[in-house]
Amino acid sequence: MRRLLEVANEKRSPLFPVTDAYRIVNGLADGFPGLTLDRFGDRFQVQFFGPEMLARRREFVDAVAAVFEPACIIVKERLSRSGKSLENAPMEVAFGTRDAAVGTVREGNARFHVDLLDTVNPGLFLDMRHVRLEVEERFRAMTSEGPRFLNLFSYTCSFSVHARLGGAAVATNADISGKILDKGRANYALNGLDLRPGEFFRGNALEYVRWAIKKGLGFDGIVLDPPSFARFKGFNFNVREHLMPLVSECAQVLNPRGFIMVSSNYSEFALDSFARDVLAAVSSVHKEARTAWKRGQDIDFAGSGATKDSCLVATLVEL
Repeated sequence: MRRLLEVANEKRSPLFPVTDAYRIVNGLADGFPGLTLDRFGDRFQVQFFGPEMLARRREFVDAVAAVFEPACIIVKERLSRSGKSLENAPMEVAFGTRDAAVGTVREGNARFHVDLLDTVNPGLFLDMRHVRLEVEERFRAMTSEGPRFLNLFSYTCSFSVHARLGGAAVATNADISGKILDKGRANYALNGLDLRPGEFFRGNALEYVRWAIKKGLGFDGIVLDPPSFARFKGFNFNVREHLMPLVSECAQVLNPRGFIMVSSNYSEFALDSFARDVLAAVSSVHKEARTAWKRGQDIDFAGSGATKDSCLVATLVEL
């Protein structure tokens, strides 16, 4: 088991100069069916998405401790005993202390707070790293004065941190959770970024976009990375029904020579058709739109797309 972990970690070695937050084990593709192992600096997260390795849980934790000498290992069971997916997963400190579950990680020029015991999600989605880094580079290359960025369903504002580090004058974050936006503000502070007017909006992303249209606002970059399902003030957002109309509305506030990145972890989306639909939605407003790329998860997600817990479709359209 230790050798398998060492081999899996070595596969991710191209990421070592870039980040200390990455997925080490992505299930069967790395020899551990139904299980993932994520590194967040000195703290490690084990998630069980299937029963295959549960009987060897202690053996796996001991192997991780031996190979990586972590500050802590947090174990989360994402399935109930009846096999149903759990959003509020049971969490256990299997090695180390609870205090060690909180810390910071590096990602390119950025730093982010993480807390492996806060919720199922520690504060940073690893499978969007390559897109966050590109957002920073795109803003660094912009020649327009005072470029603006819009981050919808912003979570802890990691895209916006990269955009600001790249030179965005304003990076607006829209999310329904005030607690999550507070974590975004903390990430700004961690990276030495001042808080600028209009950067934090607590509310429905659709509300913000429609308000921005009315106000005649424009953005040079937009990221739209919604959950598959969300509820806010009686409105039920589902990605199959509402995403592409929202992309069309976002296109109305996209500046000339701007870009929009749209992504989803919804397992029923196919990459090619998803990219075509996004391009069609943007092209309904901007005829000159073109697809810059379409892709899935980064190299640390070996076997991506083979299971529902490891899937991503993402595409970037530019004007």
